[in-house]
Amino acid sequence: MVVKANCKINIGLDVLRRRADGFHDLSTVMFPVKELYDIVEVVPSEEMTFTQSGIVIDCEPEKNLCIKAAKLIKSRYNTPNVAIHLEKRVPFGAGLGGGSSDATAVIVAMDEIFSLNLSETEKITLAATLGSDTAFFVRNTPQLCSGRGEIMTSVELPLSGLWLVVVKPQEGVSTAEAYSGVIPAVPALSLAEQIQQPIDRWQGRVKNDFERHIFTTHPLLASLKEQLINSGALYASMSGSGSALFGIFENRPQLNFDSEIFIHIEQL
Repeated sequence: MVVKANCKINIGLDVLRRRADGFHDLSTVMFPVKELYDIVEVVPSEEMTFTQSGIVIDCEPEKNLCIKAAKLIKSRYNTPNVAIHLEKRVPFGAGLGGGSSDATAVIVAMDEIFSLNLSETEKITLAATLGSDTAFFVRNTPQLCSGRGEIMTSVELPLSGLWLVVVKPQEGVSTAEAYSGVIPAVPALSLAEQIQQPIDRWQGRVKNDFERHIFTTHPLLASLKEQLINSGALYASMSGSGSALFGIFENRPQLNFDSEIFIHIEQL
């Protein structure tokens, strides 16, 4: 079975508080980027195997979330082994949730291949054990996410027909680096309230709490955001913990970025 594992962007990201378990409570809107995806192939096999092509991942195969997802399903439901091949297209270390999406794709594929008939709730619970973003990809529609990201409420955003641009420089930002410098705080106006405003009022209000300190240590990211705004973006932000940034435009923009910058454009 072949699954297109699309990525996501974060529209707003408030880091509210540090929890007793060491994680943080967040508030963020996750929005699927449908045309930027990895391709995950899962087939029954005598042995559990993982192969990969495309963008080279800086991760040992046995630590890849795809294998972790497959082993989780096998341990819970006593399924046969699977062979997984991942064609990596989504940049990693980007805040786009590519690895999380790949893991969810394996859960979805094994559910269908082995006729497990898992409910949405069961798939969300399984996915949430693998990471903070993973559960989102079970629904894969715009969601206001809280807790670690696993508590989801569907939201409607007036973005249809607009253009999305995602840019990613070669440098990455680790999750550990992102959280090490963040200062949790509960905003006066919640993200749920902020996103009800017209998109041309989001800039400066719908914010990503990681930007403040990451832009200090990665000035290129601040520069890329500024370029998106100067190119006419109605709204621009860093996605997740970075290093990808995105802009939402009324019309398809004409952009002039360095050749080493990864660029993806699609109409919403």
